[in-house]
Amino acid sequence: MGSFSNLKSDLKVYRGYASDKLLVVFGHVFKKSPIPLSEKSKFRHAYAVLRTFRRKTIANADVYLHFNNKKIHTKTLSDGYFRFSIPLETSFQDNAKAGWNKVKVELNHEGKSVVRTAEILRPYDGKLACISDIDDTFLVSHTNNLFKKLYVLLWKNVYNRKSFEDVTAHYRLLSQSGQEEGETNAFFYVSSSEWNLYNFIERFTEVQDLPKAVIKLKSIKTSLSDFLFTGRGSHNHKFQKIKEIIEFYPHLEFILLGDDSQADPTIYENICKTFPQNVKAIYIRQTQNKAKTKTKKILQNLKNMKVETCYFIKSEEAILHSKNIGIV
Repeated sequence: MGSFSNLKSDLKVYRGYASDKLLVVFGHVFKKSPIPLSEKSKFRHAYAVLRTFRRKTIANADVYLHFNNKKIHTKTLSDGYFRFSIPLETSFQDNAKAGWNKVKVELNHEGKSVVRTAEILRPYDGKLACISDIDDTFLVSHTNNLFKKLYVLLWKNVYNRKSFEDVTAHYRLLSQSGQEEGETNAFFYVSSSEWNLYNFIERFTEVQDLPKAVIKLKSIKTSLSDFLFTGRGSHNHKFQKIKEIIEFYPHLEFILLGDDSQADPTIYENICKTFPQNVKAIYIRQTQNKAKTKTKKILQNLKNMKVETCYFIKSEEAILHSKNIGIV
């Protein structure tokens, strides 16, 4: 990204997704280019993280999607966010292979053009897909301790941050379940972390060899004071994003993975009540020494709805459960 440091505006395109009938591409338009996250210096990493919470967006900017020999135009919303939801004249399957595909997105602002490549997921044929939370589900984040959470976010880069033991092994097994060699089930990472942290999350999952996934986060923040409250506040957006994914792929059964530090159990219960035939299993990581009574009640209620559940401390327990119920 350093070669774009003199740009007055910058285009960030996130991983998108497609069904046979609809294509979704989304991102943000920012003022100037970001400072890259440092993978060596703690101070440069901390500075870059803080800068991500001071980035200003550009409203009403012109963005173009190049797809199927067409140039489709939209404008950014007030927070710099843009989204293309494109009905397809012919099946996306006729235009692209299963797995990850690429399309071009262009920003045209104040006479300057910036072009980026967007990666688009078209799931392989199969029955399963997975939706996972991030913080304290696979990324050790200390959500229950605000000061420790902010400390590791600032001073620990992608190589110093930790994932839970065996979590990659579990996710890899889920990704490969029921698929031919070289094919994988679709993964989505949905979190209450803000879009400001997208680059860090994307890079962390690569370093940890977690399944490549579409990442959906919370509304962008543009003030340094927002950094103190990162990941907090309402989690209603997670329900809406998960609901959207399941509605997008109604033929799939979903595995939901989260933790008990915030609202995941309640959100997942509401998802199961809304989609009583679409959730195969729910995995909740226990983040404190004592299991939470509320979480146990929710999971028992889900069992009564014939949803497989696992409330676990170590991922090896979750792996064993997945094997016992025949998911992997």
